[in-house]
Amino acid sequence: MDGLNARGTAYLVDASMYVFRGWHAYPADAFRDIDGHPANATYGFVRFLLEFLERVRPAQVLLAFDSALGSSFRNLLYPAYKANREPAPPDLLRQFDACRAFAQALGLSAHAHASYEADDLIGSAAVRARALGLDCVVVSADKDFGQLLGARDQQWDWARDARWGPDGVRQRFGVDPRQISDFLGLCGDAVDNIPGVPGVGAKTAARLLVQFGDLESLLARTGDLAVSTTLRGAASLAARLGEHADAARLYKRLATIACDAPLPPECLARGAGDAMLLQDLMDRHRFGPHTRGRALAQLQAIPA
Repeated sequence: MDGLNARGTAYLVDASMYVFRGWHAYPADAFRDIDGHPANATYGFVRFLLEFLERVRPAQVLLAFDSALGSSFRNLLYPAYKANREPAPPDLLRQFDACRAFAQALGLSAHAHASYEADDLIGSAAVRARALGLDCVVVSADKDFGQLLGARDQQWDWARDARWGPDGVRQRFGVDPRQISDFLGLCGDAVDNIPGVPGVGAKTAARLLVQFGDLESLLARTGDLAVSTTLRGAASLAARLGEHADAARLYKRLATIACDAPLPPECLARGAGDAMLLQDLMDRHRFGPHTRGRALAQLQAIPA
């Protein structure tokens, strides 16, 4: 058992991150399935997943996969959302399906949605977990998840084995978790192709939110900002905020994790798994005896 009491904690895993890491960490020709297709992302993901299960042994866990690549509700609001990213190649898309199948064969609750991103599935699962009296650990390095952290929650960057709670969000960004989407609405997020307000960087965004609290309060008080003597260039900054107010509101909405994605009632429960499906998947992906043994052992280790 690692860290928090696993029976009082829901582990919410940004599964797509670890599929991508497998894709980039291993050469495509190093691992192939029985049909000759690359299996490097699948291998990397399964390796991560087995390490995670062996270390944590979670009773409540959800894995969120991205299938809303270009089709999420955010693309309807802002077509340029994530347009800076190259489309995933077919060999990688094929492996997403295999990774999700492996997770389900191991009895894990694995979900994707055509309109909601993995972040939204995790946010919605966090709401469900809190209703059950559970703390949450979000397993991801993505900064957006800072907005989900309550007083007893943590984010866990698995690759660096680094964990932080709300205080860690404040140390990293200079704002509270509840202000992360306001922060990104102001300074933008280049990773997701969210521009932000011109001329507003991370330090300025944090200073503004410390002073005004949230985006709407800031936009309502640009007159106060314009005469500020504590912020250099306050008058021109206030003018830019007034000019780009609607855009800032849109950018905040794009950066806000939705917590209303549809999930089944038992979305956090770990099931019994499927030994036959697991064996078939390992055969198809030509896994060796060591990985096979570790995977099958997990079917025996599922918490009652």
